[in-house]
Amino acid sequence: MARHARRGLPVPSDFAGPPSRRQRRSWEESDRAARPARLERVRERLAAGGLDAYFGLRREEIRYLTGMVLADGEEKVAGHSGRFLVSAEEVVVLADSRYTLQAGREAPDARVEAVTYDLPARWPDLLAGLGARHVGVPGADVSHELFDALQAAAPDVELVSIGGWVDVDRATKEPAEVERIAAAAAVADRALAALLPEIRPGVTEAVLAWRLEVLMREHGAEALAFDVATLGGAQAALPHGSPGARPVRAGRVLLFDFGAQVAGYRSDMTRTLFVGEPSARDRELYRLVAEAQAASIAAIGRSLAAGRIPSGRALDRAARDVIAAAGHGDHFGHGTGHGIGLATHEQPSLSRVASDEPLPSPTVFSVEPGVYLAGRTGIRIEDLVLMDAAVARVDILTRFPRDEIVLAG
Repeated sequence: MARHARRGLPVPSDFAGPPSRRQRRSWEESDRAARPARLERVRERLAAGGLDAYFGLRREEIRYLTGMVLADGEEKVAGHSGRFLVSAEEVVVLADSRYTLQAGREAPDARVEAVTYDLPARWPDLLAGLGARHVGVPGADVSHELFDALQAAAPDVELVSIGGWVDVDRATKEPAEVERIAAAAAVADRALAALLPEIRPGVTEAVLAWRLEVLMREHGAEALAFDVATLGGAQAALPHGSPGARPVRAGRVLLFDFGAQVAGYRSDMTRTLFVGEPSARDRELYRLVAEAQAASIAAIGRSLAAGRIPSGRALDRAARDVIAAAGHGDHFGHGTGHGIGLATHEQPSLSRVASDEPLPSPTVFSVEPGVYLAGRTGIRIEDLVLMDAAVARVDILTRFPRDEIVLAG
């Protein structure tokens, strides 16, 4: 089904409004209530691995396990502030003078230790205070330089490089986390609906990207999930292209990839619109991508109905087989989807190299197949899907229509 500008396009009021202050306070309370269980899972892994402490460095983990909030990218200028240690009995959050008050307020159950850029010098005392002789460090999160400096500062302490313990835990979403992802998706839905009347030939990709950012903030986003991508015509063949001063042209596709952040949690959606009547080629590709996305989502429901939880690899294959059968297998290079939450891209993965193990549940992930013809056009449709195997639930959190939308050219 195609929606034409003259036949009733989505409007902002079609979608849920921004969360109230009361709802936001409820989410904060849910996080505080969930934090002991989150920490207990880390401690169980410590005990199983014969480790005394866990050293966390990443922004998402800092918020998830301690409550302290760093904005996206702030960790690059925060020094060691926000980094933390978890032992069997205690949580220690590091903070310099810029973050001491914030850490005490947002991580009230942790002991805040003043640390500036002298972490190696403080490291032996910090570990001695926890009685830690064997410390797990996420190898993907710590630089080689810092790892060596900490090892040299306390040579009697073993640093053990470990995998993404907390990444695995965060892939399983709590109800309040799902609510925030859905709220962020609604912000994005409303913003794109509000932008539709402004899309016309001649306006540039950059202007539309800026307007979409403004509208997301006006409709309830505290930040963007990532920079807005607005790509017209041949530029839409760049899966992660950037908007430029190129004007929108009639008869070409216009691809938007964007997301909002609400109470720390993110959304991610892609819509490919038509400005003026589309070519037969672009319309055929759109229908192919829509069919591929529908096949992947339908595979979730079939698996759950049969009492099985699908794998990320199987869901990728369901979409990829549709596109390959139409002769465009070489034009779909990226994975079919990714998890989302405190980060835009997190576990689980839906791709050719994803695990064959069942997906975590409940979880939220994108389903975003695409077809990209270099130098000619690109089509992608992306929605966020909630899967809860315990109740055989599959819910598309992105509410903006997936019909073909044809704007006046």
